[in-house]
Amino acid sequence: MPPSCSSDVTTPTVGDCKEAHRDSAQPGSLSLSSSRTAPPIHVRAALTWLAIFPLVAIGLTAMAPFTVGWAPLLRAFVLTLVVVPLAVYLVVPRLMTIYDRYLAPRRKG
Repeated sequence: MPPSCSSDVTTPTVGDCKEAHRDSAQPGSLSLSSSRTAPPIHVRAALTWLAIFPLVAIGLTAMAPFTVGWAPLLRAFVLTLVVVPLAVYLVVPRLMTIYDRYLAPRRKG
């Protein structure tokens, strides 16, 4: 196993522990739930930004009337408390599905 991959990984992510994913038929080896490969890092960064920016813009606008007297750090904390789970569990996975369906290069074969 590579040094960056710990043995207590229970939920592998795309791109982590690539050597551990090599043979999914081997008992005890890690495997991904789908056979797709991870998109390039610049695509993942763009999709993440496409998820985060609108959520932050909408969140700031929606929170503005209620958080006028709040300290900036508290506003950022509350905003990220809402934006991060929305992005991680809802928006980014949907954007990844759209990317996979319409934009990802197709395998030949």
